[in-house]
Amino acid sequence: MSAKPLFQLATPYKPAGDQPKAISGLVDGLKKGFTKQTLLGVTGSGKTFTAANVITQFNKPTLVIAHNKTLAAQLAQEYREFFPHNAVHYFVSYYDYYQPEAYIPSSDTYIEKEAMINEEIERLRHASTQALLTRKDVIIVASVSCIYGLGSPEEYEKVNLKLKIGMELSRAELIRKLIDIHFERTTADLKSGNFRAIGNMLEVMPVNEKTIYRIEYDTNAKGEAVISLITELDPVSRSVRASHEAIFIFPAKHFISSDEQSAKAYKTIQAELVDRLKVLEKGGKMLEAERLKRRVKYDLSMIKEIGYTNGIENYSRHFSGKMPGEAPDSLLAYFPKDKDGKPDFLTVIDESHVTIPQLNGMYAGDASRKETLIEHGFRLPSAKDNRPLKFPEFLERVGPMIYTSATPGKYEVAESQNVVEQVIRPTGLIDPVVDIKPIRENTASGYKGQIFDFIEEAEKTIKSGFRVIATTLTKKMAEDLSEYLKEKKIKASYLHSDIKTIERINILTDFRRGKYDIIVGVNLLREGLDLPEVSLIGILDADKEGFLRSETSLIQTIGRAARNSAGRVILYADNMTDSMKNAIRETDRRRAIQVAYKTKHGITPTTIIKAIHDITDQLRTEHDKAVNALVAIDEELAKTDPKKLYRMKEEAMAEAVQALDFETAALIRDELFKLEEKMGVPGRKGGKKRK
Repeated sequence: MSAKPLFQLATPYKPAGDQPKAISGLVDGLKKGFTKQTLLGVTGSGKTFTAANVITQFNKPTLVIAHNKTLAAQLAQEYREFFPHNAVHYFVSYYDYYQPEAYIPSSDTYIEKEAMINEEIERLRHASTQALLTRKDVIIVASVSCIYGLGSPEEYEKVNLKLKIGMELSRAELIRKLIDIHFERTTADLKSGNFRAIGNMLEVMPVNEKTIYRIEYDTNAKGEAVISLITELDPVSRSVRASHEAIFIFPAKHFISSDEQSAKAYKTIQAELVDRLKVLEKGGKMLEAERLKRRVKYDLSMIKEIGYTNGIENYSRHFSGKMPGEAPDSLLAYFPKDKDGKPDFLTVIDESHVTIPQLNGMYAGDASRKETLIEHGFRLPSAKDNRPLKFPEFLERVGPMIYTSATPGKYEVAESQNVVEQVIRPTGLIDPVVDIKPIRENTASGYKGQIFDFIEEAEKTIKSGFRVIATTLTKKMAEDLSEYLKEKKIKASYLHSDIKTIERINILTDFRRGKYDIIVGVNLLREGLDLPEVSLIGILDADKEGFLRSETSLIQTIGRAARNSAGRVILYADNMTDSMKNAIRETDRRRAIQVAYKTKHGITPTTIIKAIHDITDQLRTEHDKAVNALVAIDEELAKTDPKKLYRMKEEAMAEAVQALDFETAALIRDELFKLEEKMGVPGRKGGKKRK
């Protein structure tokens, strides 16, 4: 373990409950050289806080892997609160929408790749890799996107651009260098990865920061152009943030190759095409051979002319110079290694019972799809090497690992050299009471069935000031129940995998704030949701044995109510399944330990008090934040005299345009749109909302 402290854990809280024992056990295991350990921590026991203490003591860069973007965003927010003085970054897939390239032979259907990239998440990805290459006190919270191909860290670092005052570098040379590292020139507003030349200066917006660097020029005694001033500007207000002696600008893309590598790749792709055509023609696949020849020749001509083609990632092995079958570089390659070349960082696998199967299954699904494309002449065999890491490759590329889960899987328990239990919560909270009620209506007793009973129980809970969760078996059931609750004048919303990442996070934040009293979901409500306001969970159709009602799923769902001192769970079932028996038995075991500890120490359980943060803030642009701030300022005037406000804003927008201050004009325009959507500000052609 490193001698000089890297991480500063900023928290007023001290480890409590089972946390001190768990921290000590895990750190002791790391000192002994254990490579795999498990933290079996019940829901609400503070596993993230325990991990933060272990990270502080282990004192090495850390990768935290979560199984979905929502949980990763939540964890990133928590680690930022624990480590405000260190580099905590968020690394997930930058696609808002992704349809991979595929071919279905049975219907002769080719599906072209279609994707929508989120520029803000791409910026956060660059911030992650650049932090790993420039400092040691780094925590990266990632999804399984961390095992997908990313480009060579050596090439990425090699071509970074250092600019300093007094440097002899003309404006034209700087423009060429920026274009070489994939920055784009613009004459409009600057976006991430853009630059613009204005008179005797140049402005550039890096891909990892929400800031603008202005580079100004002068001439030296020899009459040569030199950099005279480097100023950092706010991208919205244009105010000066700081002046710098020197700055580093990293490439705008992770996949970087030298001219020599590109020329070599062009030849090796041609050679592979010749070999593959021979195989297809020998097998009598003339249609597939012609299809492949046309596609690859078109791609090569595009690569030669503009250096890029759609689907260029399928040729990544040729550009990286790797051998067939060799593992691609991924985020893991950016983490440090020791003097023997072994990984020198800690990996925490959050909710390991879900994340480990994900890591294990990514390669097989990708390989199956690629094999079909190759067989039918849509891709060269080298496309298979643009892939996620195989699970054994992942294990080779990480150092010591800590699995954390309330219900660790058989793999984690079997592989771990040390299993540490964390059953006692610092708050003294005990696992919720579990009740079982019938699904079907019973007219003799007056019982109306699970839906009516759930609504009755939910209304009592809501009157007490708490929130409620219901879990169903299907998305359709979740949507239907949500609509039914709304008809009953209950503030409800559904949550499932069809809802986009940012919207899911917003729904959960609004739920905590009280915009909704009930959230109805399917599987997404199980892992990682930190909702202390929830005191009742209704598990509908609990006896329908299967993945969603397995022992693990039931224990996880029951645990969602364990952050509230009034927490309880109702299982709606007509039959007692083995999964229900085991889940109730384990909950009772934990509850017995917790009650004994509470009685011995005279603890009064208290509901977790947790600040409500909007974790989408890190995904919003500075422009969006500025617009929201303007709306907050002008909201009162919009209510009292909307026409006056609109007139004032129109004038201010016109003045900004006349002064060529298009960024300010855009801010005012978007503020008006926002006010219009929010409260129907009149003035814009009768106050009709924009569609």
